[in-house]
Amino acid sequence: MPKLASYYLPGLYVEDHSVEAPLDWRGTEPERAAADGLPAGERIHVFYRTVCAPQNVGRDLPLLVFLQGGPGGQGPRLLSPTSDGWIAEAVKHFRVVLPDQRGTGRSEHASAKSVARRGDTHAQADYLKRLLARSIVRDFEYIRLTEFGGRAWTTLGQSYGGFLTLTYLSFYPQGVAASFTCGGIPHVPASAADVYAHTFPRMAAKTRAYYARYPQDEARMAAIADRLAAGGVTLPDGSPLTPRRLQTLGGGLGMKPAPERLHNLLDTAFEAGDGSLASTGAAPELTDGFLMGALEDLTTAGNPLYWTLQEFIYANGTLDAPINWTAEHEYARHPEFDATARPLMLTGEAAFPFMFEDDPLLAPLKPAVDLLMQDTEFDPIYDEHQLATNEVPLQAAVYFDDLYVDSGLQLDTLSRVGASHAWVTNEFEHDGLHGSVVFAHLFEEALNRGDLERALRS
Repeated sequence: MPKLASYYLPGLYVEDHSVEAPLDWRGTEPERAAADGLPAGERIHVFYRTVCAPQNVGRDLPLLVFLQGGPGGQGPRLLSPTSDGWIAEAVKHFRVVLPDQRGTGRSEHASAKSVARRGDTHAQADYLKRLLARSIVRDFEYIRLTEFGGRAWTTLGQSYGGFLTLTYLSFYPQGVAASFTCGGIPHVPASAADVYAHTFPRMAAKTRAYYARYPQDEARMAAIADRLAAGGVTLPDGSPLTPRRLQTLGGGLGMKPAPERLHNLLDTAFEAGDGSLASTGAAPELTDGFLMGALEDLTTAGNPLYWTLQEFIYANGTLDAPINWTAEHEYARHPEFDATARPLMLTGEAAFPFMFEDDPLLAPLKPAVDLLMQDTEFDPIYDEHQLATNEVPLQAAVYFDDLYVDSGLQLDTLSRVGASHAWVTNEFEHDGLHGSVVFAHLFEEALNRGDLERALRS
C-alpha cells in the first residue's frame, strides 16, 4: 500500500503506512495470505511508521520492529531521537518500524463505543479476543512479508512486547533475525495466578519503601482514604473516587519518576490551612488540583484496552479453569491490602471488577469482560517445544527489582528458551528501555557475541 505521508522531525525521517489485515486470522496464516490474498471476512487497517536518521533516507538498512508494551499500547509518538532513549541508538543501525498494535492508535482504535457497535455481549467478547497476542503477531508477520519483501527483521520488545516476542519466536521464527526484550519475558507455562502471587508481595514492599522515602505521605494517604470512605467525592469526569480507586494510584511505582509524581500529587491534596494535616481538620476537603491530577493518572481514555485485556494476556490456548478475576481473588488473600487497613497499601498492575463499575469509559465493557473471565478457549500464544529448540538469538534485559514482571519467573523461562541470554541488572526500573543505556548495552552484548551477524545483513 502506498505510504500515507512522509515528513521530517528533528533528527528523524518518518513515513506513515497502513495495511489491511483480517480481523479474524483463524483459518489462515500470514504466509498464505501474503501469497494468495486476504481471506473473505471483515478486514481492519493496521498502521505503522518507519523512522530512520535523515542521512540514511534511501539507504537499504536492516529492519528493527518495536513490540510495544501494554496490553493496548500504541507505538511511540516521537519528538526527536532522544524523546524515547533507545531510538537514538537504534537509528544508527536500523530502519525502525513502529506499529500501532490492532485496536490501538491509528490501527482501528478500540474503545467502549467501538466495541459496543460489535453487537451483543458474545460478539463484543469475541472481538476483544481478536486483539490479543496471536493476532497482533500475525499482523506483524503479514506486514513483514508484504511490505518489506519478506526480509527477516530484528524485534525489540518492551514489557508486554516481550510476551509478543515469545509468541513470534513460537510460531514465526523464520521472520526474526534476532530479538531483544526489556522487562518482558513472561512465565511459560503461563499462569495469571502465579503472576499475581508474586506481584502482591512486591507491591506491598514497594508501598512500604515509598512511605519510608516520604514518611509524611503515609498519613496523608490515610487521611485521603478516610475522606473518600465517607463518600461524596467525585473526579472531574463525574465518576466516584473511592479508597479502592485511590489504591490504584500506586500503579506507576515501578517506573521512574512515578514515586516523585505521586508525592507531589499528595503534597497539594488538602484545601484547609497550609495544607498540612494539622491544619485540615478531622475531615479534610480535597483540592480540585488533586482531583484533576488523580483523574489524569486514573483515566483510561488513552488506553482502554490496558485494563480490559490485562488478565487475558496470560491465556494460552485451552485453560484448565477460567481466569475469573484472578487479581481480585489474590487481593482478598492479603488483608494488608484491604482499603480499611493502615498503612494504605497501593496496588500495581492488576485489573479489578470495581474498575469496570467506577470508570465510565470501562463500565460499558464489563459484560463482555465478565464473559471472557469465564471463558477457557483462547488462541495458543506459546509453543514450548519450539521455544526450547529456538535458534534466534534472544538478548533479554531482566530487571532484578522489576515490580511488574517477576525476575525469577523471567529467568526460569529463559532457562528453557534456546539461544537466549539474560542481562540481569538492578540499575533500572521496568521502564529502563526509555533511557539511553539499556538498548545500547543489549546491542553491544549481542554484537560482540556474533548474534547480530544475520540481523545486520538482512
